[in-house]
Amino acid sequence: MRLATIKRNGAEIAGIVTEKGIYPIQTLNEKKGTDWKTDMMALIQAQEIPELTKWYNAGGKEELETLPGVVLAEDVIYAPLYRNPKRIFGIGLNYVDHAGDIGSAAPTGFPGSFFKQADTLIGHGDEIKTPALKEAQKTTAEAELGIIMGKDCRDVSEENWQDAIVGYTTVLDMTEESILKGNDYVSGNPRYLTIVKNFPTFFVFGPQMVTPDEVPDVLQLEVQSVLNGEVYAKNIVNNMTHRPARLVSLHSSIQGWYAGDVLSTGTPRAFHIQDGDVAECRIYGPNGFKMEPLVNPVVDLKKHPEKQ
Repeated sequence: MRLATIKRNGAEIAGIVTEKGIYPIQTLNEKKGTDWKTDMMALIQAQEIPELTKWYNAGGKEELETLPGVVLAEDVIYAPLYRNPKRIFGIGLNYVDHAGDIGSAAPTGFPGSFFKQADTLIGHGDEIKTPALKEAQKTTAEAELGIIMGKDCRDVSEENWQDAIVGYTTVLDMTEESILKGNDYVSGNPRYLTIVKNFPTFFVFGPQMVTPDEVPDVLQLEVQSVLNGEVYAKNIVNNMTHRPARLVSLHSSIQGWYAGDVLSTGTPRAFHIQDGDVAECRIYGPNGFKMEPLVNPVVDLKKHPEKQ
């Protein structure tokens, strides 16, 4: 099953993806007399998505195609999957190629990790705004596989890591690389990550979340960094230094997880974005599997101060 949050009548509401568009869960409740949560974060926190998935796979998918009330694809305006996750947790340099971009070695013992603030978050189609700060001269974007945690938990084993998650999504994570490099990060000083990762609009996720039952082998997913419609770099999850099972398990034993936390697993390669560019994350898998692409235009606040 795939879910999304869309903008409708001044609100941001959760819905199920159908062949025709997005079916609001609020409308589903009205038609069937159910009482599912109608907000994506509430659905996650109440752990209702696994049960909703069971209904969907047991005939609900076909039923949705016959029920009136779908928001047609051409009328869909996506919002972020949800607002204000307790934590956005990023993994740095998780592919060897990306580590080479900034002259560093990929971390092997423990993953390189950082937090992002929730107020950096925007949705599909929103503008990524490169900073007005004069020292900010090179912003890069990173296409990544996002993993969404499905419950509060600690000490999750690698064998059972998928029990802790509720879905996957596409991510664009931005870095102000000029400040990062200009402050000795290449010689191993990570203290500037908080600055360079937390400008407004520097984290995008969505437009859709895919439940784990649709992804039989996450290690075979291919993540593509795309700039202006052209694939800049790509790699498969199996080639990560620290794969999802270890990332979920290890961090559950350190800080634990809250329902709705977002884990962004690292990029095949970052790409420089400038005013007028379009950044994109695409994710594909075997047998024709693909996620809905995440696509965002870029605006330079140095050139467009009115957009601050």
